[in-house]
Amino acid sequence: QVQLAESGGGVVQAGGSLRLSCAASGDTLSSYGMGWFRQAPGKEREFVAAVNRNDGMTHTADSVKGRFTISRDNAKNTVYLEMNSLKPEDTAIYYCAATSRFTTIIPTTGQSYDSWGQGTQVTVSS
Repeated sequence: QVQLAESGGGVVQAGGSLRLSCAASGDTLSSYGMGWFRQAPGKEREFVAAVNRNDGMTHTADSVKGRFTISRDNAKNTVYLEMNSLKPEDTAIYYCAATSRFTTIIPTTGQSYDSWGQGTQVTVSS
């Protein structure tokens, strides 16, 4: 089973940018659809963005559309989340997740994913 490790989180001012990375080990990233989720204190886990296994199609949550971009580099076994125009409400722990169950489908629910990273904290100050 693939192991995932996120990095790139930190503290940034509103309007700033961060790029999160999710490095996969133990298996080939190209075998998995990948997603990013986030969870703020006292809130439910929320879907952010995902990219499918087959052809790199992506889906982004309305709350971050136009500001966040997911991408994958299979050669580097890494998935990225580019975050621009950050807002205080983007503050959360961000998790990447992997699923081998789908090829063209872009899963947006946590239950669709089998492997999770430990998370990386993103804090946006106003």
